Amino acid sequence: MRPMYQPYEYFLGFRYTRARSRDNFISFITVASMLGIMIGVMALIVVLSVMNGFHKEIRERILGMVSHATITSFEGGLKDWPQAMELAKQHPEVVDAAPYVESQVMLVNGQNVAGALIRGIDPALEPRVADISDKMNAGSLDDLADKSYNIVLGKELAMTLGVAVGDKVTVITPHAMVTPVGTMPRLKRFTVSGVFEVGMGDFDSGVALIHIRDGARLSRLDDAVTGVRLKVRDLYEAQQVAFELADQMQEIYYIRDWSHYRRNFFEALKTEKRMMGFILFLIVLVAAFSVIIAMIMVVKEKQSDIAILRTIGASSRSIMKIFLVQGATIGVFGVALGVIAGVLLALNVEQIVSWLEETLGFEAIDSDLYYISRLPSDVQAGDVTLIAIVAFVITVFFALLPAARAARVQPAEALRYE
Repeated sequence: MRPMYQPYEYFLGFRYTRARSRDNFISFITVASMLGIMIGVMALIVVLSVMNGFHKEIRERILGMVSHATITSFEGGLKDWPQAMELAKQHPEVVDAAPYVESQVMLVNGQNVAGALIRGIDPALEPRVADISDKMNAGSLDDLADKSYNIVLGKELAMTLGVAVGDKVTVITPHAMVTPVGTMPRLKRFTVSGVFEVGMGDFDSGVALIHIRDGARLSRLDDAVTGVRLKVRDLYEAQQVAFELADQMQEIYYIRDWSHYRRNFFEALKTEKRMMGFILFLIVLVAAFSVIIAMIMVVKEKQSDIAILRTIGASSRSIMKIFLVQGATIGVFGVALGVIAGVLLALNVEQIVSWLEETLGFEAIDSDLYYISRLPSDVQAGDVTLIAIVAFVITVFFALLPAARAARVQPAEALRYE
């Protein structure tokens, strides 16, 4: 019994791909199909890598102010926060923890007024859960001491208020106090001791930092805090860690991971990436569709060869395999070249864009608009592998039609006019 796979099927499939056709147009279509697949795969890898880079940059900037996970109380102030910190640290994935106090306030300097989220932090513990200390343009978090009533402002918030380091701002809290002349809002003068710049408008224009004890007195929390901020080993596992901590603490505390703070925003980023990938994949589909045209022309040209093979005993299945090998070869080379070119381009896209900016004299990214002065890129092996596999499968699938047509060629009809 003849084995299912014969060497000549692969040999002929490779040979039909390499051989110079008598019709130069067929050769051109074949090469164009291969180049189209390569360009499509390359474009997908580069664009998705750049999008991954943007998403990573945004995540890191957001997580510079928002922790991986937080522990709060269902009733408001968290009184037994040291116990919550110790319980959280027992989890093997939790790296460290730090308490915090938050409240909405109004900041006033003369005629300049701005709303802000004021956050009380422990300068000794905060760097363990966030990288805000690396974002300081002026001053230091160490200047925030208990009863110093110093305040660190975001860059845009400081510009809105028209203040710099050493100036005074008045903090107005929503917690009213009763005086002999009636109910008055709580006011406290703070000295600007620093300015930070995260690179995200929401934080740079709407967040201020003070010492945690100053914040507790301002919010009338006494020894309590708003919650505890956690840092985990892998931020992508933060949701699972939050679930496990919630189960471990038996619903004593309310635990949220970082994705809850900007769920709609991060979901929008995922949707954008999926839709962009789908749109760009149409390039691969167009190139793969041209494989059908090229292979149909090859089948038409090789009808006499097919007829001879059939007359010496080749089965329809073997003929189909020959042309499937040809289509697969086009796919392999197109995908391989696309992956190599795409990865190399994605890894060097920042340098390439910088060179183009210097050569052509234009600015690709306006840092004032996007808060990013460079074009970040993050090549993910999962994306590259998925693109390569799907592109190859589509190419082979599109090669099935001409291969099936070749298998149906009748020797007598093909040789009638030879």
